[in-house]
Amino acid sequence: MQEKQDTTEQLEVSPIEVSSLTTVSNSEETSDHSEDINNQPTAMITNFLGQYHKLILILVLIVVVIITFKIMFTVVESLNGIPLVAPTFELIGIISSGWFIFRYLLRASDRQELSAEIQAWKDQILGNNPSDS
Repeated sequence: MQEKQDTTEQLEVSPIEVSSLTTVSNSEETSDHSEDINNQPTAMITNFLGQYHKLILILVLIVVVIITFKIMFTVVESLNGIPLVAPTFELIGIISSGWFIFRYLLRASDRQELSAEIQAWKDQILGNNPSDS
């Protein structure tokens, strides 16, 4: 009996070695688990984007519009610094306003035509009444 005790003393394994042996023996389970961990963030991102697709799209469009307006205002501001450009812009604005008033606002029939055009544009944009054009 004493010989058996000696052999068991020689075969004792420390807890660190046991865990490493367990890890090596479970390599298939570990690879499956690592694949699950690698796929989990992708699945979470895909799920999040699927749920909030419209909201994310709206936020991105708002940011793009804000950036576009800032760039446009910067360009116009720099053009206003050039002599004779600011008065030219004002003259173009006055002429365009006068033409719009003369074309669409002076007569009742023209106002009705403008109202019909605006309604057609709204229907096209909102998709209420699709047209052929």
